[in-house]
Amino acid sequence: MSMSGLPTTAMSGMDDPPFPEDAIEVGRIIGAWGIQGWIRVQPFSADPKALFSSRRWFLRPSESPRPAAPGVAAPLPGLLRITHSKQQGDGVVAAAQEIPDRNAAEAMKGLRVFIARSSFPTPASGEYYWVDLVGLQVVNREGEALGEVIDLLDTGAHSVLRLRRPDAPEGASPSESERLIPFVGAYIDDVDLAARRIVADWGLDY
Repeated sequence: MSMSGLPTTAMSGMDDPPFPEDAIEVGRIIGAWGIQGWIRVQPFSADPKALFSSRRWFLRPSESPRPAAPGVAAPLPGLLRITHSKQQGDGVVAAAQEIPDRNAAEAMKGLRVFIARSSFPTPASGEYYWVDLVGLQVVNREGEALGEVIDLLDTGAHSVLRLRRPDAPEGASPSESERLIPFVGAYIDDVDLAARRIVADWGLDY
């Protein structure tokens, strides 16, 4: 996996476990919080329970690496062993063994946070993680292909499936290549993760 130009050893310790094969990116470090080495994380989900499900947060650099913070000579860790975490506003704040002070916390700004998918808590019946829905094929009640889930949009009231139409030409605009379906019981008949298929009450001309 590309490390944005950094040496592969620059962000890993000798005793760190390997990067999980089922790692899911769940958030990004956006800065320090307080003066005792806590970090602030912006989760990618409105419900950050995945961040609270594991005490091991794996790190990767941002796509746009920035210069190292002055006064921080030690290499950045590839793993954080979380000692405390809690929700703070619309984000999450956390402390880790590897972050001794605010300078070290500031140096981590922009790093991407990954959690092993196997550590996620089991969702309640009828609930799904967005990472499990991306890539599923969506068909309507007539068996007609509506598209592949490429993203989920959070409107506040509910989530919306963003599909790529199966007949979308290369280079087409979003209005021509995408289809949006509210992810609510009124339109979604069935979600079969094993079969990687969603059945929706939705017409091809919608």
